[in-house]
Amino acid sequence: MQVLISGENLGYGKGNNLGISQVKTKYAFILNPDAYLDKNTLKELKNVKDLLQDEFSILSPRIVDNKKYSNLSDSENFFFIEVDFVKGFAMLLNLEKINFNEIFDKNFFLFLEEIDLCKRIKDSGGKIYIASNAKIYHDAKESSGSEFKIELCRNWHWMWSLYYYNLKHFGLFSAYKITLCKFISSLLKLLLSILLMQKKKYLIHKYRLLGLINVYNKKTSWLRPDHISNF
Repeated sequence: MQVLISGENLGYGKGNNLGISQVKTKYAFILNPDAYLDKNTLKELKNVKDLLQDEFSILSPRIVDNKKYSNLSDSENFFFIEVDFVKGFAMLLNLEKINFNEIFDKNFFLFLEEIDLCKRIKDSGGKIYIASNAKIYHDAKESSGSEFKIELCRNWHWMWSLYYYNLKHFGLFSAYKITLCKFISSLLKLLLSILLMQKKKYLIHKYRLLGLINVYNKKTSWLRPDHISNF
C-alpha cells in the first residue's frame, strides 16, 4: 500500500487528482474516510462492472441512509441503473473512459466537484451508473469535523462553488440568476442577526456573502479553515 502526503490541504478535487495520477491500473476507486462499505459492496460493484462490460465512466454504490435508500427509490430492482450524477464519496472510475487531462477541476476546493465531473462526462457521451446491490453508508461531515470555523468555511465555499459551477456550464447570466437571490437572502438574514444579536447566524451569513463577493470578483477558492480565527 502506498500513502501520498501532499503537505497541504489540497481539497477534494485536487487531492483526488494527486492520488489518481499514481494509479497504474485502468480503475480508480474513490472512498472518503466518512463512508463505510457493506461487506459485499466491492463484490457487487465487480459484478455490475462485468455486466456492463466496462462500458461505463463511473460506477457508484447505492447510498443507505438510516436504513433507507436515498439515491434510488425502493421500486428500483435492477442490478444497475443509469443516472446523471453520483455523490463523490464513493466512485469507481473507469480511467480509460474519462478522457480529461485532469479528472477533477482543481478550481473547486469544496462542493460540486463530483457534480462538475459527472456533468462533463455526460456531456462527452459517457455513462454513469449506480449498482443497486452495492451498499454504502455515509456519515456526512464526519471527515471534516464539526468546529464552527469549518462550518463557516463550508458556507463560504458552497456559495463560491455554486456560482463557479453555473458560470462554467451555463454562462454568466445563469450564474448571477441563481446566486443573486441567495446573496440578497443572506444579506437580509445578516442584518436580522445583528438586530437580534445572534453572533453565529451573523457569521454564517457573513461568510456566505464573502464567498460570493470573492467569486464575483474572480478570486480563487482560497479560504481554508486555518484562515478563520477562533471565536
